[in-house]
Amino acid sequence: MSNIHSAFEHGKAFIPFITCGYPDINTTKAIIHKAVKNGADLIELGIPFSDPTAEGAVIQSANYNALKGGITTDKIFDMVREIRKEIHIPIVFMTYANVVFSYGTERFISTCREIHVDGIIIPDLPFEEKDEFLPECNKYDVDLISMIAPTSDERIAMISREAKGFLYIVSSLGVTGTRKEITTDLNAIISSVRKHTKIPCAIGFGISTPEQAARMSKISDGVIVGSAIIKIIAQHGKNSPVYVGEYVKSMKNAM
Repeated sequence: MSNIHSAFEHGKAFIPFITCGYPDINTTKAIIHKAVKNGADLIELGIPFSDPTAEGAVIQSANYNALKGGITTDKIFDMVREIRKEIHIPIVFMTYANVVFSYGTERFISTCREIHVDGIIIPDLPFEEKDEFLPECNKYDVDLISMIAPTSDERIAMISREAKGFLYIVSSLGVTGTRKEITTDLNAIISSVRKHTKIPCAIGFGISTPEQAARMSKISDGVIVGSAIIKIIAQHGKNSPVYVGEYVKSMKNAM
């Protein structure tokens, strides 16, 4: 069993998403520390990519600016090595297939193991093509985390049965971004998932307010928030760690 399960052992898990290198790598490190101090249970780190197809405008802009600022996969690996001296909660990467391929799949995933990254989320990887990465993930004990979007019961069952780490439940069709309302029948999706796996379920895409976090945590094991955090970083820049910390605390308390 991977370290990811520990994020869900003490109640509902709050999972902040942070784009690495935005606005710079030192601010990213400070944000991670503040998030953990204020109750984050698992950290999802985005490795920037030039064409992040699952992302809305907010995270796309963060990707662009991080890349423009010179962020690289190696710099992110070095940052995680450093923060792992003090931070021991689970960490997962979210990035795109081309980032892993271009780095070298085995080299990328073996480095994840070396620096104690517990899982990887690849949103542009279809379930049917997961064997492009799964052998290396299994070899190095890095969970390849599956995403479930609103879809058929048959597909939900298929993905659930082979899930590792936790299941990322996509709240709404489309790209990331804050939403005033989440109208998907998530109860039905999670009920279907529960029939096929005991792996924890965390809901992401569109969650931004403490009220939404409280509502989503009642039906799931955790909540993932990205765009709302990136908006705080966009507003406050290098001064954003304290504001992100306050936001994480408010969301965790609501849950």
